[in-house]
Amino acid sequence: MTQTSNKRRVPAILMQCALVAILVPVLSPLPAAAQTMAFGTTPTTPDQPVEVTSDTLDVSQTDGTALFRGNVVVVQGEMRLSANQVVVTYARARSAIEKVVATGEVLLVSGPDAAESERAVYTPDSGQIVMTGNVMVTQGANAISSEKMTVNMATGTAQMSGRVRTILIPDSQ
Repeated sequence: MTQTSNKRRVPAILMQCALVAILVPVLSPLPAAAQTMAFGTTPTTPDQPVEVTSDTLDVSQTDGTALFRGNVVVVQGEMRLSANQVVVTYARARSAIEKVVATGEVLLVSGPDAAESERAVYTPDSGQIVMTGNVMVTQGANAISSEKMTVNMATGTAQMSGRVRTILIPDSQ
């Protein structure tokens, strides 16, 4: 004669959801000094060409700048940066880009990852992009926000700082 058990098994997915529901509100608002994560799937190297398109272009030979306005898109390798306005500053020799400053509805896309901010400064020689002002990163269903994000395009990593908040969505089974 076998005894029947009144214990019910809780499916693993329900346990995971319950754990996330408990931990995310508790852990998410905690400030972090910095959080490092992967960003993009393919490294971008400084030797790749930089293509910039826009509605208008104003060039200043005296200070070595080019001002792109309206639907600006900057592409280098797998990296795509778009904004309302972009100022490109050329190196003294005028043969290379020193930095790219994007402002207004900035969107950075690299592989499946995307980041939004108010401003971004890209330095091709170092391969770094520094995004500031309401930074929001999406990686699949997960979202991370902060005040500042520094992306190293050569290594495919990013560091977020300034009131980092993370929302993690568990994989469904």
